[in-house]
Amino acid sequence: MRAIRVYADTSVFGGVFDDEFNEESKAFFEQVKSGHFVLVTSAVVEAEIATAPAFVQAFFEEMLGYAQVADVTSDALDLRDAYLQAGIVTPAYSDDGLYVALATVSGCELIVSWNFRHIVHFQKIPLYNAVNTLRGFASITIFSPQEVIRYEDEEI
Repeated sequence: MRAIRVYADTSVFGGVFDDEFNEESKAFFEQVKSGHFVLVTSAVVEAEIATAPAFVQAFFEEMLGYAQVADVTSDALDLRDAYLQAGIVTPAYSDDGLYVALATVSGCELIVSWNFRHIVHFQKIPLYNAVNTLRGFASITIFSPQEVIRYEDEEI
């Protein structure tokens, strides 16, 4: 089975240390290590992690060995701006739009996030994809880690 390119935002790295999200976040990263997923992150996530507690920073550094780091390009910034113009996200949450843009421009098949307000939201996902289509980019699927991890008793 081919590995799936997945963009993980800051919430997933922090989720490893959050009682509510740690089980699924850890399972996701274990599946990255086992080659089920190709992990993509970005300089934006890297900058946010730099202000996180040391244990989150250390975990992020460990996972960088398994990750591709997407550059913030003019294409990604233009796509983020299109999301802002469409009202999908507001300027206060423009980094959330930038995550989606970076994942899209980097050719990721999906995004994992615990951000249910601005990213993993049933009303926003089709809007992101409508803008992607209008701008000539592929659609992207967006899920929480809980929805993409393989469970031991599953056969696919």
